[in-house]
Parts: sequence; structure tokens; C-alpha cells
Amino acid sequence: MTMFNKILIANRGEIACRVIKTAQRLGVKTVAVYSDADRDALHTSLADEAIHIGPAPARDSYLCGDKIIAAARQTGAEAIHPGYGFLSENSGFALDCEKAGICFIGPPPAAIDAMGSKSAAKRIMESAGVPLVPGYHDEDQSDDVLAAAAREMGFPVLLKATAGGGGKGMRQVWSDDEFSAALDAARREASSSFGDDRMLVEKYLVGPRHVEIQVFCDSLGNAVYLAERDCSVQRRHQKVIEEAPAPGVDQALRKRMGEAAIAAARAIDYEGAGTVEFLLDSDGVFYFMEMNTRLQVEHPVTEMITGVDLVEWQLRVATGEPLPLEQDAIQITGHAFEARIYAEDPDRDFMPETGSLHHLVPPAESRHVRVDTGVRRGDVVSVHYDPMIAKLITWDESRSSALARLRDALRQYEIAGITTNVEFLYNLSSTDAFAGAELDTGFIERHREQIFHQSDADLSRVLPLAALYSMLAGERKSQIAQQSSADRWSPFGISSNWRLNSVGERVISIEYQGVEYGISITVDSAGAYRLQHAENNWICSGQLDADELTATIDGHRHRVSVAEQDDSYSLYTADFACHFRFPEPDLGVDEDVSVGSDFTAPMNGTIVALLVETGAPVTAGDALLVMEAMKMEQTISAHREGKVTQFLFQPGDLVDGGAPLLKFEVLEEF
Repeated sequence: MTMFNKILIANRGEIACRVIKTAQRLGVKTVAVYSDADRDALHTSLADEAIHIGPAPARDSYLCGDKIIAAARQTGAEAIHPGYGFLSENSGFALDCEKAGICFIGPPPAAIDAMGSKSAAKRIMESAGVPLVPGYHDEDQSDDVLAAAAREMGFPVLLKATAGGGGKGMRQVWSDDEFSAALDAARREASSSFGDDRMLVEKYLVGPRHVEIQVFCDSLGNAVYLAERDCSVQRRHQKVIEEAPAPGVDQALRKRMGEAAIAAARAIDYEGAGTVEFLLDSDGVFYFMEMNTRLQVEHPVTEMITGVDLVEWQLRVATGEPLPLEQDAIQITGHAFEARIYAEDPDRDFMPETGSLHHLVPPAESRHVRVDTGVRRGDVVSVHYDPMIAKLITWDESRSSALARLRDALRQYEIAGITTNVEFLYNLSSTDAFAGAELDTGFIERHREQIFHQSDADLSRVLPLAALYSMLAGERKSQIAQQSSADRWSPFGISSNWRLNSVGERVISIEYQGVEYGISITVDSAGAYRLQHAENNWICSGQLDADELTATIDGHRHRVSVAEQDDSYSLYTADFACHFRFPEPDLGVDEDVSVGSDFTAPMNGTIVALLVETGAPVTAGDALLVMEAMKMEQTISAHREGKVTQFLFQPGDLVDGGAPLLKFEVLEEF
């Protein structure tokens, strides 16, 4: 069979753009699909054609297989690439493609079915001789049976949705008392994400590494593994920074894990790209966790160390070609990292963020730096989809060199208008423990103090730059106003800080990382600004030209890029970035305090469930309601004894971040 003439990509964002680029290089025409929210998205402009498939919610667009197959027929696409997420592991969709005479670029429906249920997958792997984590994988889903299984294997245990992935429908349970509430929450999230609330229970290994093997199989019986990736650094069971090859995995262990992964794939007659995920204990023993029957988000690190284009392999294998390389021909060169850049707030438990990418400047791409993205400056990160902005991938001959390039590229990444995890990623990758490859799934929590820090050194860099920008921006506005004034010589338009018989002093407020700082500013006889905050003093001067600031702070010159949006500002230097605002003065206006701040929506989202009756007494810590956004559940709990007098929204309602959710009456204490 010859290469496809045209394919449709049943996805969006960076993976759609990624597939389009390889297809275009191979001379294959591409069709994009888009929802109302993605009408002007990057993937629609990169593709040769684009078809509208419905409203913004994924259930009405990207999860509608019939609409996607109809789009393929309409455009004459011979094959559909599902990307990852959405319909990529939906065996029913793969079967519908087959019935429609359209090639599904992925494994056969039976293979997807075999791995689609984590419980069934465990039984298949056990028969194939692949080592398993102790756990309960049977069909009886009663609360009592699941709880009994957890007690038998001993806490802590891990609840996992049998149809799950990406950390959805997953909960760690540390004691018997927590089990019932955790089971309810995991089921609810699994049902919302996958339409399937079945659970399995596994023994939770404390401090393992998450190592996965990239496998590839063709329709002729050939199978290879393309090294491994370490995906141990995670938050909320979702990967943050991945790397390949995995530190500390020697050739012998790589071969054992690779052969086990191939055995897993052969057990289900697999074809195409797949990933077998293992938990690797500190003693070198590994356990099968799950198999993802699709391309993985972190596949670029494998491509960087092997020189293989995995999407090209997918297309070739789907046309019936044999694998391009045999096992002995697959070589590992150098080391690669991938950092997932998200619109989220790490200081608020990685709460997803929505908003406009007002300012977006990625680092320059090269043989050492790669940026996979599906957004451009001005695009909106919406509540409807995963909040990933980009994947930043770096490569070099050694792990230390590749890590240095990752840190440098993170410092060059400029994003403003929305909170992101870029600074968090830089801090994490800069810890001594990460440099020393002291990796396990509890890495972030164990090194929280080093990752989430605000030091005096941070303030000594941010405050003078922010204050200097404030003064220079104010002077620029005054000069513009004076030049356009009817009386250009009016003393009220002078911006030189001159005062009669006194030193001109100004006090400004700067809000940085939620804390407000007062800065006293005077101007000396040479025209330099003298800044003071607490015991800190700085001498500053500079020039502001459009969105470029040249600043000298105590003799240290910085070249600074400036991004401004509404009342927030971002400054980017070669060494660091800072985001701040100038808070409005408190004018003493009373606010409605009938709804406490604890009961406001932490993000844009949808109300999932109301957990108490209005008027019923509750105690501190009781869960009141659950909302969901960007595939993440958030529980709103009571902070004191009292009662809910009114819920302001009902299940299914869309809610803006910051909106009051309920009215609460506090129990009077005597």
C-alpha cells in the first residue's frame, strides 16, 4: 500500500499541529477539525483544510465520532490520526472507522479493548508473565468488596479508574477512614472523564519511579522497543518533566524492561505506537502499571535520543509497511528533557487558569531546543480543554548539558496575561536533587521548600525593577500628555520630580506573589532614583523605549522586555522573570461579606454535585459541593460550623472563577 494522500487529525492543540508537520513533510495533505472555541486555532490554519464539528464542549465536538467520520468522508481523507486523549483509545471509534472504510492510525480495536480496562489488562499481563503490583482487579465493584481488598493488602492503597488515564479518577488512600470518601470522589471523576466509574485497587508503593517503554509493532509481526522514559516527576498523578533515557537504567535493565514491554504488546496482537508503563522500585524490581494504546504526550524525548519520527512510523505502519528499523539498529544518542508548560497556578495546588495569552515569546528553536505548541500570541486558554500551552524539549550529548539547556530555555520563555508554571519548572529543574537524578513520584512534595520559595534575593531583584518601570512609565505618560496639552509649559505637566525647598519623594505600592510592598522613591542631584524598602536601598537609572527597558540597578545593567495587560505587568531579563501589579488604593468601600471568600469558585468550571442539603448543619471540613474544570475536580468545604442557606448554582451550571457559589451562615459561638 502506498502512503496516504490525505489524513484527518481528530484532535486539537499541539498534538494536531505536531501530526500536521510530519504529514506535510511526507507530502500528505491534512484536514483539521475544530469546535466553536477553536475556530481560529493554530491547528486549523496549519492544515490544508478545516471542518467545523460542533460547540466548544468536547462531548459535543471532539468526542463525537460520527461527526469526525462524516468530516473525513466529506473531505476524502483516507485515514484518521486520533492524536492522544479524546477518541484515541476508544475502540468503538476505531471500529466505526474500519466499518466506514477509513484507516484508523492506531492499534486494532481488539487491542484497545484489551488495555482499555485496567482490570482486564492486569489479567492479560499476568498470563503473559509481566510482573504486576499487588491489587484487586475483579468485576465486583461493591463498596464493601473494594474496601475489604484495600484492608487486605494494607494501606496506603491507590484507587484507579479502570478506564482511566492522565491521573483522572485516581486517589491515594492512607487509612480506612478515608476510603469511602475517596472512592466516591474517584468514581465521580471517572464517570465525568470516561463515562465509566469502575475502580481497581492497588498497593501504593511509596517512593517508586515511573519508567515507561516506547514500543512499536507492525502488521507483519515485527516489534521493537525504543528505550525508556523517566516520568517520575508528577503533580496530581500527571507528569511534569520527563526525560530519556531514564537515569540509572543500565543496558541490562533496559533490555529486561523492553522485552517485558514487547511481551505485553504481543499478548494483545498490538500494532502501531504504544507505551508500557512500569513502576520501578529502588531495588531495580519493576511492575506493570498500564499500557497506553496511543502516542504519548512525552514522545518527543524518545524522538530526540533515537532520531526517529514516531508520527512518520505511525503513518508507515498504518499503510502496511514494515517497521523502518530492527531492534539492533536503534541507537541512543545523548539525553533529552520535556517540560510541560501549563496555564495553571502552582501556588494554588496547580489550579488550572483561563485567559488570553497577551504576550507569548518562546525560546528560539534549534537542534538543541524544540517547542511543540498549538497556540499563538493572543489565543485564549479556555475552560473546555486541557490547559497545556506547550511542550519544551531540549537535547544535548549528556544529561547535565541537556538540563542546562532546559533551564536556559525556561528562562527565555516569555508568557504574560495568564498564570503559568514556567517559574515552577525552572525552580524544580534547578534543585540539586533534580540535577542529581534523585527521582521518584514524590519528588515535588519532598522538595517543596526548595521549589516553592520566595527569598530576599528574589525581592532585591524584582522590587527595584518594578519601581523603576513605574517611574519611567509614569514620566513617559506625563511627557505625552504635556506635548498634547494646550499649555505645554504648565508646571502641572512637569515630570522631573522637582520640588520647591524639599526633596521630591513618592511612595508606590507593588504587589508581588500576593504580597504588597511599599517603596519610597527620591531623585538625587544626578537624576538617579534612590529606592528604599525596609532595610534595602537601591540606586537606579534607566530608559524605557516602547516595550524595552534598559535598567541599571546598583551598577548592574539589565536589558528587560516588558509586557503589560490591564493592571498586571511582566518583566523579562536574561536571568529571571517577574510578574507584579500596582494595587489600587483602598478607598474604604464596604463589600458584601454575606458570602465568605472560602465559597468562591477557584476557577472557571462546571458544578458537578451539591453534597449537602440547604439548612442542614455542617462542621468544619465537611464537603459542600464539587466543581470540575479542565479535567480536574475541586471540592469546596466548610471552614466553620454552620449551614448552607442557599446554593447559587445547580449541577451542570457553568461558573466563572471568583464567583460566589453559596451563602453560608456561621454557627454563633457563645
